[in-house]
Amino acid sequence: MEDKNTFTVINEEGKEVVCNVLFTFDSDETKKSYIVYTDNTKDKQGNIQVYASIYDPKQEDNMELLPIETDKEWKVIETILESLQEEIRNTSSDNSNSSVN
Repeated sequence: MEDKNTFTVINEEGKEVVCNVLFTFDSDETKKSYIVYTDNTKDKQGNIQVYASIYDPKQEDNMELLPIETDKEWKVIETILESLQEEIRNTSSDNSNSSVN
């Protein structure tokens, strides 16, 4: 049974792939809902592959992922990803700089 943090897709080879939801958000700018997720595969540099799609949060049982079609939409997603990465870096930096006496 899948929880709300995972879903299954059929890849191009017809195999089921379990994906983990990283986060979802609604954009006031585009008036759409987006889902950012990973199948935990890695690229040639060893980075985990991350994907984004448009989705309708009201259709949880039969979720259809739609492609992101405009540069404006990609810019919205990239901006959010960059701010999250910066937040993670700052949190990691704060934790590594703390010392225990």
